[in-house]
Amino acid sequence: MKSTLVPLVLGLLTCSGARAVADPPDLKPLAIGASAPDFNLPGVDGKNHALKDYADAKALVVVFTCNHCPTAQAYEARMEKLYEDYKAKGAAVVAISPNDPKAVRLDELGYTDLGDSFEDMKIRARDHKYSYPYLFDGETQAVARAYGALATPHVFVFDADRKLRYHGRFDDGEVKPPKSHDTIAAVDAVLAGTPVATPITRVFGCSTKWADKQADAAKSLAKWDAEPVTIEPIELDGVAKLAKNETDKFTVVNVWATWCGPCVQELPELVTMNRMYRGRNFRLVTISLDDPAKKAEALAMLKDKHVAATNYILNSPDRDAFAEALDAKWPGPVPYTIILAPGGEVVYRHSGGIDPLEVRRAIVAKLGRTY
Repeated sequence: MKSTLVPLVLGLLTCSGARAVADPPDLKPLAIGASAPDFNLPGVDGKNHALKDYADAKALVVVFTCNHCPTAQAYEARMEKLYEDYKAKGAAVVAISPNDPKAVRLDELGYTDLGDSFEDMKIRARDHKYSYPYLFDGETQAVARAYGALATPHVFVFDADRKLRYHGRFDDGEVKPPKSHDTIAAVDAVLAGTPVATPITRVFGCSTKWADKQADAAKSLAKWDAEPVTIEPIELDGVAKLAKNETDKFTVVNVWATWCGPCVQELPELVTMNRMYRGRNFRLVTISLDDPAKKAEALAMLKDKHVAATNYILNSPDRDAFAEALDAKWPGPVPYTIILAPGGEVVYRHSGGIDPLEVRRAIVAKLGRTY
């Protein structure tokens, strides 16, 4: 990852999870009537895109957006529809991610399966079949500064002469049916050659992640790395109770052991997920199959990997009974990972080393991508 409203003064609502970090002191959204600042940025299609590439467009919609923001994700389908509905009418749509990916804290990724890196942008565009260009400005953020991008999403609509006619929100709906179709109304007005009735609206979404927030992101990692790590024995009846998941949290249960190379290798990925999602209805539980006499070794490994979660070591030699108690469909090898919904339904299971993106997608599919 809310503002006091003032007529014709832009307010900003920021998504939850985002800590307050000031915008650059000279940052102001582009003034109505100003010319579109030039850009030449890499796109997810492997090409660079410049302002001049859209010279023939009768209207140009530049949307500063990103992967991680729940508000930005809420508008993905509407942006696609805008592109499809208006391309034949002469309007072009260009999306630009303004965020420095190293400035995004893990706990700001609680509504997404992907971060804001250029590589992750390529995955999002591929999987969601973006038809419009999706460009990366996170390396220098020069374009975002020139336009005055306050949040994701922040929309700028230019006429054929590339004069700014509108900036602000996409519409007033987010996850509800909108009552004020602000961007569409602005594009219609530009194409019709008439004034835009409301040229400025308030933006809402996640604040732009400027590079000077990198230090805050680094501090958060150091703080989490210092969290205490513990491990406790669990009996078979405790495993059965765990499997019932009598909580309101979607629970990832990972079965592992110190002697299992793939198990140890994937622990950092599980830690990342825990830091991303634990601010929501989520928890991570690990169960070690090490000999209880080697509890200290298991704990040492968990500490080395900073697994500050609910960690158990199985206090039973009966692996079949353990499997029946946890998940009767477990074939036996480790690592083994399941996701339990509240009430105990297994909504995801995987035997062997995980694909972290697949697991994150399974988690977000249950937790939701928007507010």
